[in-house]
Amino acid sequence: MSYRRSDKNGWALFLLILAGIVLGSFVGFLVKDIEWLNTWFNFHKAFGMENPVTLDLGVVLLVFQLRFDITVASILGIIAGIFVYRKI
Repeated sequence: MSYRRSDKNGWALFLLILAGIVLGSFVGFLVKDIEWLNTWFNFHKAFGMENPVTLDLGVVLLVFQLRFDITVASILGIIAGIFVYRKI
């Protein structure tokens, strides 16, 4: 009985999505001076913890905060990353 695994793996998808987010954010940064593109590409929604959770242990200070800032450009980058993954 043989187990056949798909040639594609989850790590490749994760890295391509991460690269898409970074490239999408970079494109959003590049178009910030073009007004009509800036309003569209950099439209965003931020969600997460406003105030970080702080744990002071005397010797070590731990600060936890999770915040997402999603823009249209980063969503387009995610879609591009998934598209590249499917074409591989």
